[in-house]
Amino acid sequence: MVIPAPPEPFAPAVEILDVSTRLYRVHRNRHHGAEFNPGVGSPSRFAFVVGKGGRKVPSLYAAQSQDAAVAETILHDIPVSGGIIPHDKYAPVVMSRLSVIKSLRLAVFHGLGLRQLGVTAQELSDSSASTYPMTLPWAQAAYDSGLAGCVWMSRLCNNAKAYVLFGDRCAGALRVDPSFARMFATGSDLAWLIDLCAPLNIDVLPPR
Repeated sequence: MVIPAPPEPFAPAVEILDVSTRLYRVHRNRHHGAEFNPGVGSPSRFAFVVGKGGRKVPSLYAAQSQDAAVAETILHDIPVSGGIIPHDKYAPVVMSRLSVIKSLRLAVFHGLGLRQLGVTAQELSDSSASTYPMTLPWAQAAYDSGLAGCVWMSRLCNNAKAYVLFGDRCAGALRVDPSFARMFATGSDLAWLIDLCAPLNIDVLPPR
């Protein structure tokens, strides 16, 4: 699939991520819940954009719901027909809930925001990983226009929004909610993950 380049001038619809909004993030347990990825790892759909001096801009992915956060991370590479999650895939992973404490302006990559930009969800947010070199310029265009991130409908849980936030535009904007956490390695949170996956024909494997 060939993904169109972002239009010039780039004039997206803008969504305000309001103060008190809650976001869910699945991440490795060695990282703080509100810690941005400084640019480590393979390129993804909308990261990493490049800032001043050609440096990668730290990014943070999050979702509107717990289900979407899991779907976009732990379940990301599992076929729609089902599969397995090995213990070493979920054991070092936790879920944090983030509270937005400073409003953020985001480029809208869903609904009529897509039509405004002359692109479809199938091209921009529902396409395969092989298209990432062509979807990343859209996030770069959002960054270059002064926005703090992008919002779209999760490809793998399409009743919830997904977000990418640009670290240098989000200083002091997120706080970890200390009243919530999921640690999937054991206990009730592992049971929650198993219950989520069972109807999806996904088996969560125990330790060997």
